[in-house]
Amino acid sequence: MDLFPLLLTIKVSVVATVITVALGIVIALVLARRNFVGKNVVDALIMQPLVIPPTVLGYYLLTLLGRSSGFGRFVEDVLGVQIVFTWKGAVVAACISSLPLFIKPARAAIEGVGREVEDAARLLGKTEQQVLRTITLPLAWRGIMAGTVMAFARATGEFGATLMVAGNIPGLTQTLPVAIYDAVQIGDSGSANLMVAIITLFSFAVLYIAGRFSESKF
Repeated sequence: MDLFPLLLTIKVSVVATVITVALGIVIALVLARRNFVGKNVVDALIMQPLVIPPTVLGYYLLTLLGRSSGFGRFVEDVLGVQIVFTWKGAVVAACISSLPLFIKPARAAIEGVGREVEDAARLLGKTEQQVLRTITLPLAWRGIMAGTVMAFARATGEFGATLMVAGNIPGLTQTLPVAIYDAVQIGDSGSANLMVAIITLFSFAVLYIAGRFSESKF
């Protein structure tokens, strides 16, 4: 079996998870602690990748990031970053697909942190950053870690949106799920079975770890 799809999948998943966690914590904090006009609309938009077909999500991303859009031309011509049909496109697709799976448990965990504990810290002279760093996030760590694990697993298994945005270029953008699809198409059942076994065992391990984080003790 060619190891490139496996190595690329790991690379894409790690980068996408880091971005997802950094962005997701901010969004989860805003949704959990702030009330604003259109909050339900924002929440629904963030959760869209869970319900719309992955190819539809990929089409939206391809339309936004391709050269046919002003934003896509700006990113490529001004910033000098090509996203479509590169491994970066796979990262973007993985980030958008996995973001809801991080935000849901992270938001629930943050909402579970008592406001009275945070208010007590503020009365003792803690700044908002100190309250966040020493109270909110440490008490919500189980939900955040569970969300991180689930986001990593989703990034690893992303197929539809990745195929639309990054394409299927062997040795360049072909991730493990796409490689499985290719192997089935050409009748290479040996490689397909091996790759399916790898991703199945990995998914089981991820779900097990996420379940442990959800328990009262770890």
